Amino acid sequence: MVKNKQVLLKDYVSGSPKESDFIIATDKKTSLEVPESSDNGVLLKNLYLSCDPYMSLLMPKPANSTFEDGFSHYTPGSPINGYAVSKVLDSTHPKFNKGDLVWGITGWEEYSLIAEPDSLFKIEHTDIPLSHYTGLLGMPGMTAYVGFYEVCKPKKGEKVFISAAAGAVGQLVGQFAKLAGCYVVGSAGSKQKIDLLKNKFGFDDAFNYKEEQDLDAALKRYFPEGIDIYFENVGGKTLDAALLNMKSHGRVAVCGMISHYNLDKPEGVHNLAHILYKRIRMEGFAVYEYYHLYPKFLDLVLPYIRENKITYVEDIAEGLENGPAALVGLFSGRNVGKQVLVVARE
Repeated sequence: MVKNKQVLLKDYVSGSPKESDFIIATDKKTSLEVPESSDNGVLLKNLYLSCDPYMSLLMPKPANSTFEDGFSHYTPGSPINGYAVSKVLDSTHPKFNKGDLVWGITGWEEYSLIAEPDSLFKIEHTDIPLSHYTGLLGMPGMTAYVGFYEVCKPKKGEKVFISAAAGAVGQLVGQFAKLAGCYVVGSAGSKQKIDLLKNKFGFDDAFNYKEEQDLDAALKRYFPEGIDIYFENVGGKTLDAALLNMKSHGRVAVCGMISHYNLDKPEGVHNLAHILYKRIRMEGFAVYEYYHLYPKFLDLVLPYIRENKITYVEDIAEGLENGPAALVGLFSGRNVGKQVLVVARE
């Protein structure tokens, strides 16, 4: 039996999550073996945890949340969960062996017993930093790939706008778009992030939305002929302005709406009629419905990584005790790049 440090949800959350909504606790009854009664279980040592905006949608009472599909709400007094990179310590599942590295959903804790591990992905390519499987080669990378290639179906020369462009998903969408021969502009919320977009990720241009009095005017400045593809991460006023500036038959991939997640009364969108006027296709998507394409995604992305055609920025926090601060920081834009929490490096 070993001690198992965990991040617990103190109580259901209303509004934006705060560090005080979580408890760091230690379970002293964790065994480092899969119970004999388990036919297909795996015991994991968690190495890296992924901080993702969708996690805030799992914190309210289920009856008070509009986020229902594909995930279970967190339970007060129990560990929260999310995407992780982990090492298999013990297994009774034929697909996984002791010593395997995997990524998928686990508890926010040092050790996790997964009773049904079929949704875990075995990590075969260990020449890439393991932390990248929380981002570039994990759920955010797949999200960027699916939203851009499967939903938007880009054509060379098209004009692409990305909001929250310096985040875990946005930085990759921009690089995919450049590799596809598109013109790319991103928005973000600090000078540091704008510099990253233009000087590290190769965007054609970028602007700080906090410094723009009129987002419609800003988009007209960067897209005088209009936007073909808008990769939507924030919602609200940015979506309203983007709809005004879309070209006819433009496409909007709705990946996230982080500006809405923690509002008691979400902002209205006033320019929806432009979807009709311009015959815009606007589509939301859930990445887990596309996980069957993961091998195809790797075939595209791994050569780009190895040829240094894609770069990826992570914001690293160390230790489970710093998990709540890292997670909460997403909603004020504190992170620069993909927010990763290191539990153990090996």
